Amino acid sequence: MTQQVPSTEPELSAVRNFRDVGGLPTVDGRRVRHGVLFRSGHLAHATEEDAAYLSSLGLHTVFDFRNSADQRLEGPDVELPGVRNVNLPLSDPADGAEFWRMVRDGDLDQLRDILADGKAAGRMIDSYRRIVTERTAEHSHVLHALAEDSVPALMHCAAGKDRAGISVAVTLLAVGVERDAITADYLESNAKHRRYKVRRNGDQASAYTPEVMELLSPLFDARAEYLAAAFDSIEDTWGGVDAYLERGLKLSDSVRERLRARLVD
Repeated sequence: MTQQVPSTEPELSAVRNFRDVGGLPTVDGRRVRHGVLFRSGHLAHATEEDAAYLSSLGLHTVFDFRNSADQRLEGPDVELPGVRNVNLPLSDPADGAEFWRMVRDGDLDQLRDILADGKAAGRMIDSYRRIVTERTAEHSHVLHALAEDSVPALMHCAAGKDRAGISVAVTLLAVGVERDAITADYLESNAKHRRYKVRRNGDQASAYTPEVMELLSPLFDARAEYLAAAFDSIEDTWGGVDAYLERGLKLSDSVRERLRARLVD
């Protein structure tokens, strides 16, 4: 049986953006069950205490949405005894590699060229749209696994904001969580103690100036407009959530019912 999750959020010292999404309301007046679906940033640097806490949750599966480039940069997840780790990259290793090198190493003029005048936010919006429209097989795999036996589950990417954020949002849509509640949970990633730490090479004085941080902020923010773009892409491509789940993700009514039975009180 799933162990009772503490009502207060744990202090994980080396796992960013961890939380239980239990308690979110559905459109039919129910709530997501506590202790069955968690989200976070990567587990590569988890301490022994962090790992002990995560192990206490009775996790069945950890879904890691990082690509091989992410894993080379941060390292593999720590092993949690008895927990299955499923790696489903939601972005290609070569996708944007030069862009992210520029983010880490570029000087101010270079950053202005690739990020200023709305280009950074535009890149994020395009990424969110593509993850929804192009990664249907991966999202289908996750939802079918959750419906069968893979709960309690933890979903993560690098920061736990974008790829994991979209996957959590898709899961919540599938069980009928209110759209505003999904967005509110997504925006929790902006809390100071949750945010991914920006990495820049070079000396502190030049690498993290106020202008540099302002240019970078759209990449590291959780913004409602990004998630809205993902939702809009569902409407634009499939005409609505039900059609997206049925045609895009190949979810039958019976699978959706099993999914609700596992995730919703």
